[in-house]
Amino acid sequence: MLISEGFSKKDNFQMAVLIETTLGDLIIDLFVKERPRCSLNFLKLCKKKYYNLNQFHSIERNYVAQTGDPSGTGKGGESIYSDMYGDQGRYFEREDLPKMRHTRMGIVSFVNNGDNMLGSQFFITLGENLDYLDDQHTIFGQVTEGLETLEKLNEQLTDTNNKPFRDIRISHTIVLDDPFDDDSRISYPPRSPSPTYDMLVKTDQIALDEKEDEDEGKTAEEIAEELRQREMAEQAQILEMVGDLKDADEVPPENVLFVCKLNPVTTDEDLEIIFSRFGKINNCEIVRDRRSGDSLQYAFIEFDNEKSCEQAFFKMDNVLIDDRRIHVDFSQSVSQNYKYKPKSKNVEEPPRRRPQSPPRRPEIKRSHQKSPSPRRHRRSPSPKRDKRRDDRRDNERRRRSPDNHRDRDRDRRDRDSDRGHRDRDRDNRRENHRDSDRDRRRHSPDRRRDRR
Repeated sequence: MLISEGFSKKDNFQMAVLIETTLGDLIIDLFVKERPRCSLNFLKLCKKKYYNLNQFHSIERNYVAQTGDPSGTGKGGESIYSDMYGDQGRYFEREDLPKMRHTRMGIVSFVNNGDNMLGSQFFITLGENLDYLDDQHTIFGQVTEGLETLEKLNEQLTDTNNKPFRDIRISHTIVLDDPFDDDSRISYPPRSPSPTYDMLVKTDQIALDEKEDEDEGKTAEEIAEELRQREMAEQAQILEMVGDLKDADEVPPENVLFVCKLNPVTTDEDLEIIFSRFGKINNCEIVRDRRSGDSLQYAFIEFDNEKSCEQAFFKMDNVLIDDRRIHVDFSQSVSQNYKYKPKSKNVEEPPRRRPQSPPRRPEIKRSHQKSPSPRRHRRSPSPKRDKRRDDRRDNERRRRSPDNHRDRDRDRRDRDSDRGHRDRDRDNRRENHRDSDRDRRRHSPDRRRDRR
């Protein structure tokens, strides 16, 4: 397999590393002979589990996918030489010879951090003929297996800063063969690091187990069923907030059967006899109107176990009872859970006691008081005064009677409608009165005497 122009697999000593990502696996062959320092840095970082849980923080379509920074910002990371030489070994110088080119998809290179210094960040090419990267970054390997994983990386959606919306990380790194000796100054952990709380909860990216399209791969029936379940959950939450439900997750009892379309003449005993062949019935009650006591033509039947209720459900639907074809279904009411109290047939209810009225206060009879006699036997000391009082009462009763109100209203309407006529009559009377006064003064004796 050609790794670069002028180099073949025969002339190159290669070591392989398996990188497991959340999108798939990648096998990277390292150019140990051409890039010994870069290969040592990459192998020891993989063996140290330094790349585990690192995020692909930058992906550019048909260009590169960059990772290797534990902070996920693109500004962190350090080489394995920092464990050997301290802070001065955080970065190391790049290797330029022999020349290698970014000619195809899958080339692995260390990122140039400035001044030709390399650290832990690396990228994988997602396109071909990216020759403008040759003089800036250092190639140290190539992807030999897992090209379909690179295609998935290339199809990821990103924001304006090239950060993918999906949380894509390196799960594990496995060194298949390490030709370099282990340095005593490098400490290797006994196990892979565990994900932190921020990685699992506080991330603003799409989680690993989430899909960009929730309805992807679902049929129309499945989508409609999910919408129905979601609406039912929302309605249950609303009923819980307004107080109609004690708990939104409350479910109706499975041993209660709902029967409807009953004949009004059907009684509780009739239903109990008919349904008792399926099993023991704890309670059978037809719902009735509170005031009139008439049947509302539906009932609840509580069986002793769920199996009897299920048999009755399959056998009694559309059965003819009292010339009515009934319909049965499992109870959908949760009120039975805390309001439904089965009536016991053996225990009789105690008779209700009538509320006792408070004792009357005994009347104290004065010695100077006489016991009142019936009104019809009393004689009034003043008949005229009683007659005037009765007349006033009769007049007041007639004045307040509805008939009197109707007559008064009718007279008022008549007065209002005849107001114009009354005004004309009043004017005519005044005019006639003035004429009569004028004639009387004209024919008076004093006026005749003055004329003489």
